[in-house]
Amino acid sequence: MKLNIPVLALSIMCAAPAWAQHGDRTPHVAGHASIPSRGPAAFTGAPRVPRNGEHERMYVSHEGRWFGHESGRADAHYHLDHPWEHGRFTGGFGPRHVFRLRGGGPDRFWFDGFYFSVAPYDYPLVADWGWDADDVVVYADPDHDGWYLAYNSRLGTYAHVQYLGRG
Repeated sequence: MKLNIPVLALSIMCAAPAWAQHGDRTPHVAGHASIPSRGPAAFTGAPRVPRNGEHERMYVSHEGRWFGHESGRADAHYHLDHPWEHGRFTGGFGPRHVFRLRGGGPDRFWFDGFYFSVAPYDYPLVADWGWDADDVVVYADPDHDGWYLAYNSRLGTYAHVQYLGRG
């Protein structure tokens, strides 16, 4: 059997767009220089409390170092009376699990059948998120029970999110 290279190449080119659109997961680095290999470590220093309406912008540097998450475990903005009341997120953590946002807004958004909401205190951090197009990566929050950190790969920033369950 003789292999027809031009036909094979054309078939692959035609199939690539359909393959790329399959599912909500997008296994690539989108927008930002790199996606952190893991979330931030638990904060061990003295808590830094933002002053006069200041809001810490949480982000990752080009070297992969986390900046921002400095309020520590005692930050009342992230206290939940019933942590994980909707269960725990099981979709995967870190850069091997990149999810494409599929709709909603800060109070309720979704991807891959999983629903989340942004912490109200973090709404200013997500004002420029593309709720139906941005790629996010989820990390566990080591400091605040019941919260996760959603990293927006286009903007290089993250926000506290709460898991609301499967749809």
